[in-house]
Amino acid sequence: MDILVTNDDGYSSPGLANLAVSMQAFGDVHVIAPKDDQSGSGCAITLDRPLRVGKAESGFTFVNGTPVDCVNLGVTTLLKKKPSLIVSGINNGRNIGEDVHYSGTVGAAIEGFLHGITSFAFSLDSFSFDNLKTAKFFVEKIVQAFINEPLANPTLLNINIPNVKSPEVKGIVLCRPGSRAASKPAVEAVSPKGEKVYWVGASGDFFDVGEGTDYKALAENMVSITELSTGMYKSKSAEKIESWVRKIK
Repeated sequence: MDILVTNDDGYSSPGLANLAVSMQAFGDVHVIAPKDDQSGSGCAITLDRPLRVGKAESGFTFVNGTPVDCVNLGVTTLLKKKPSLIVSGINNGRNIGEDVHYSGTVGAAIEGFLHGITSFAFSLDSFSFDNLKTAKFFVEKIVQAFINEPLANPTLLNINIPNVKSPEVKGIVLCRPGSRAASKPAVEAVSPKGEKVYWVGASGDFFDVGEGTDYKALAENMVSITELSTGMYKSKSAEKIESWVRKIK
């Protein structure tokens, strides 16, 4: 099995290194990751400049672009064989609820899924890589399950691992995404040159944190697995929208 490993924190991230080591037990591993931190890049793809590819001392391939660029180049050009699995992460921080729309970790997995490849996005609920061993343990458990019983069709999974020791994890559960309010107002500041600048505001507060959500799972020290879809057509509301469109003159 050929496995493509990527992330959005950059090729020097310990999360990426641990993920790459974990995957070596399951097949031939190819690591292609961004040269620099691309957190928050979502599904961005580079179209306004050529991309450059380099080789790190670790043997990892790096690209001066986004996580999506890395997967796209890997699948379409750099790799001799189409990967059987793409794993993205291990991200420095959780990706739950609406965060998946902004996450470069998830964006890389989405790109793999769009190429017809089962893709997993792994995130640890820690901003300092505490309990990375826990994340590694459950990454291996989940990928081993996929090896033992492959999913019938290409699948996109977003997986979050709680920031505790492995014995404290209470299980693995399939979840739906929680929901949060829109981001808070941007913060105005002044640069050292006296220019007015802005920082994007903090994330909005969660309001859907009930049973069955990824938020609830992490709060209860459960590994959350959420199947994502790239479908953007809502058939249930199409009739109402059609009625509205017909009134446009």
